[in-house]
Amino acid sequence: MARTILVVDDEASILRSVEGILADEGFEVVSAESGTAALEKIDKLIPDLVLLDIWMPGMDGIETLVKIKETYPYLQVVIMSGHGTIETAVKATKLGAYDFIEKPLSMEKLLHSVRKALDYYQLEEEINLLKQKHKEKSKLTGHSEPIRRLKEQIRIVAPTNAWVLISGENGTGKELVAHYIHRLSQRSHKPMVEVNCAAIPEDLIESELFGHEKGAFTGAGSMRKGKFDLAHEGTIFLDEIGDMSLKAQSKTLRILQEQKFERVGGTRTIEVDVRVIAATNKNLEAEIEKGTFRDDLYFRLNVIPIKVPPLRERAEDIPELVEEFLEEFSVSTNIDPKRVSGSALELLKKYPWPGNVRELKNLVERLMIMSPGKVIEATDIPAPFNQARGQESAFEPRILSDTLKEAKNQFERAFLEAKLREYDWNISQTAEAIGIERSNLHKKIKAYGLEAQRS
Repeated sequence: MARTILVVDDEASILRSVEGILADEGFEVVSAESGTAALEKIDKLIPDLVLLDIWMPGMDGIETLVKIKETYPYLQVVIMSGHGTIETAVKATKLGAYDFIEKPLSMEKLLHSVRKALDYYQLEEEINLLKQKHKEKSKLTGHSEPIRRLKEQIRIVAPTNAWVLISGENGTGKELVAHYIHRLSQRSHKPMVEVNCAAIPEDLIESELFGHEKGAFTGAGSMRKGKFDLAHEGTIFLDEIGDMSLKAQSKTLRILQEQKFERVGGTRTIEVDVRVIAATNKNLEAEIEKGTFRDDLYFRLNVIPIKVPPLRERAEDIPELVEEFLEEFSVSTNIDPKRVSGSALELLKKYPWPGNVRELKNLVERLMIMSPGKVIEATDIPAPFNQARGQESAFEPRILSDTLKEAKNQFERAFLEAKLREYDWNISQTAEAIGIERSNLHKKIKAYGLEAQRS
């Protein structure tokens, strides 16, 4: 996709000349003959660079520059002037202009300034990308057979442009896998844009994914790029895709098929080149059977399926994970490093880890802070993590009912009570382990009168 440059000058001859030079160099060029017209064009297009004349009737270049920077602080602006003075150049630079070039314009100087400004924009993108990579460590820890198979799948698929559907339980590291794929891909120098499909309200999904034009709806004070726009030439990660509403699925399917869209309130068609990685903790085939997920969207996404194994299937990786988390927390919290005894590690390897790696990481942080000694012993491991596999649940409900409805209620009550005791009545941990919302669990506890069972 060619970089877009907006040229602003009240002299038609200069506009034609600069447009021709830039177009010959492969840029997409848009022009405006006044500051007011320039601001309108910027709101509609958000160009990559603005070439701005200072001396114009009405709103001059300095005033236009100020207004541009108020709304789009990262948009690069190169000032052009036939009355160049040091004072003017200094003032423009202080107000945020990237460069200042004098008229009559030299083609060589013009193109040099344009390329430098665009390179600076690219550098800012790369810096943001490095920050993102630092924040999200793209590292899969472990050498068990399940994790070796997973790494091999990623190694094969990452260099391609194939779309990937990642499945796995909560806390297994699906997001980590997505980042790992992007980092090893040919698009790693471009952004990976994340979309939490479960967190976006249905009425805002279009604006979030496709962007909107100024005035498209109440509160749309300026044009805004959407997630697909921002991910151009990079990767878009659709997390929790199974929680997306059917209406949102329909709108998403269209852009996935066509790789083009219009912003909300706009008419201009925008083409993008994105690689799609999606993730879900749900069985999408079962969701299709229930009518809550579109089969055509599933088939479009499920080009390369990757399943992330739960921690209980790779328990031999636990010592390596624990060591990594201990080191990470020691550095981040400035707590003296600790180690975990062999007996404590054996205890952790026997626990079934319903919350997977995320649950293990939380426990390690807790042990780093709360354990008194430099060595974390088996006696420091709290319930329910200190129970061997098979001992964690004494759940054998007695069903005394002649109707299916009553039997279901009895089973659910007994199941919830057993799980609450297993997690020492920690509502958040229990809700995460059994896969329901915390608020929903609270309602069920109240409905079944389980508060009275707490001891």
